[in-house]
Amino acid sequence: MTWYQEFGGERAAETTTYDQGTHMNDRPKASRRNVLRGAIVVGAGTAVAGGTTFVVSNSAHAEVAAPEISSCEDWGARPDTGLTPLDNSPNKIVIHHTASDNSDDLSKEHAHELAYTIQGWHMEENGWADSGQHFTISRGGHVCEGRHTSLQHLQDGAGFVQGAHAPGANTDGIGIENEGTYMDVEPTQEQWDGLVAFCAYACAQYGIDPNEIYGHRDFSSTTCPGDAFYAKLPQLKEEVAAALNA
Repeated sequence: MTWYQEFGGERAAETTTYDQGTHMNDRPKASRRNVLRGAIVVGAGTAVAGGTTFVVSNSAHAEVAAPEISSCEDWGARPDTGLTPLDNSPNKIVIHHTASDNSDDLSKEHAHELAYTIQGWHMEENGWADSGQHFTISRGGHVCEGRHTSLQHLQDGAGFVQGAHAPGANTDGIGIENEGTYMDVEPTQEQWDGLVAFCAYACAQYGIDPNEIYGHRDFSSTTCPGDAFYAKLPQLKEEVAAALNA
């Protein structure tokens, strides 16, 4: 199964002009970003996660450290061919899997190669203006920016760029691709920890309630993000809420 199929074949989700250019041959090496810190006052509420009720306190004020995130420049992305900036901020997170091999390479270099490959798929095979998702998390837990300007908006905690990852959530949902296929197996611990840390930071920066974390299949007819991964979403919400209430 290809990434195009896992995205539900949604070629109509984005109609910007397809870039006929070639890949960049000399990609810059990764540079380490300064760690930022965001703050959020989490709204009151309760949520049921796998039969367990957890509470997001209305008096909590959590400082969530930014995980290390490789920018598009870090991994050598080709230029986008025209994106749609939005004034609104996202109010949800949508979890995907790449439906690719479950690689044993947990290095940052592999994560950069993955981001580069996904962008090629989405621009060349789908005809999209850029990577469809906003961020990608490798099996080694390394986070990469996917769609240009997504990282700057996240760091600012304001604004958004329209995605092409899930019809019905492209204008208000952060799309996160997780490397691998998770129908029968679960993500690595490194990948899981990276996802929890990233989601907590994104929720803090944008004021997103951790209950607003969904799977791709909640919006499209698809197996994404895999049965095993989808079954872990209640746990993900719970762990993200715990991080915000730390």
